[in-house]
Amino acid sequence: MKDLTFSIGDVAKQTGVSLKQLRSWGGKYIPAPTRIVCGKRAYRRYTQEQINLVVKIKEYQDQGFTLKTAAQKASEEISQELKTE
Repeated sequence: MKDLTFSIGDVAKQTGVSLKQLRSWGGKYIPAPTRIVCGKRAYRRYTQEQINLVVKIKEYQDQGFTLKTAAQKASEEISQELKTE
């Protein structure tokens, strides 16, 4: 069974993060999304784990942290959660 992935538009709606921000964050603050090639176009596809990370980053930014710090804190938090499972 294939893992469920989401389009950049779906992620933007779910998280409240703009398309432009998501494009910018890919590969820098979140793992680069998979790209699905269809003809001459390539579409970004995000996993649920990437969406969870985006949500955490946004939560930290809303608390007043810089993007860099928010991304670092979110990554650390998710890593801790994975270790405790």
